[in-house]
Amino acid sequence: MNEDALRRRFRDVAFTTAVPFTDDAADVRYDALAENVADLYDAGARLFVPCGNTGEYYALSEAERKRVVRTHVEATGDDATVAGGAGGSLATVRSLTDAYEDAGADAVMVMHPDHTYVHEEGLREYYRAVCESTDLGVVIYKRGPELTREVLADLSERESVVAVKFAVNDVKEFAATVADAPGEVTWVNGLAERFALSYAVEGAAGYTTGVGNFAPEATLALFEAVDAGEWERARRLQRAIRPFEDLREETGEGNSLAAANNVPAVKEGMRLAGYRAGPVRPPLTGLSEADADRAADYYDRIVDAQPLTAD
Repeated sequence: MNEDALRRRFRDVAFTTAVPFTDDAADVRYDALAENVADLYDAGARLFVPCGNTGEYYALSEAERKRVVRTHVEATGDDATVAGGAGGSLATVRSLTDAYEDAGADAVMVMHPDHTYVHEEGLREYYRAVCESTDLGVVIYKRGPELTREVLADLSERESVVAVKFAVNDVKEFAATVADAPGEVTWVNGLAERFALSYAVEGAAGYTTGVGNFAPEATLALFEAVDAGEWERARRLQRAIRPFEDLREETGEGNSLAAANNVPAVKEGMRLAGYRAGPVRPPLTGLSEADADRAADYYDRIVDAQPLTAD
């Protein structure tokens, strides 16, 4: 798929998929993963991002990452787009992108740099090297200050860079970055449904979703409403989804670290909706009993947000 076609494909809801593990979390249940992905595809999902943070990227082995991406390709139709996550050293990213390309993926999402020390020129060299080593489309994932506006502006002009996932809660910085970047990349709101309206106004043509793992119809309806400028319907759907998203942002019981509920809440939603989920892997832990009860309540609010379609 050429770069222009990929840029258009990212004007959509990007499903950042969770990975079902066995009860002891020792192994990936690839059969269950394939069923989940096929069910999401049947519900209307067409853009998939396996091996992201919702997919517990850093808790997966390199071999697991490769097979997870291949499973997505095999479980979806020809009109689906698969962008596998890759991060770490250049050698690791190159190994993964080669495997993703062999598996039939369309793009690679390069994870936000997790190196202890970085330099802006070194970051430019890192992403340029990724672009030059693969024929896949490249998606840049910004999750913190390390990827500066200047670096993103430079990278936006590279032909193989098709999208930027902007996952920083700073709509002012997002708007300024979109305005300053000269390239024709697709800007993706990486903060999901809670910011779907505000970031769309400032230039985001799509957004990522974790809630979509268990409520695909609701998030696709929200995207449809935003895309059509049906703001009242969009706000109604967003209000129904927001409590669950707020729960995901919380630390969880007995913990001071931000957003530890993120993935376990998604997996609890999957369990409630009848998808195959399983536990999370360390360094995460499952929801407390109280938070699981809240998840059930918030899930019901999403289900009750009817009608999903326009009046």
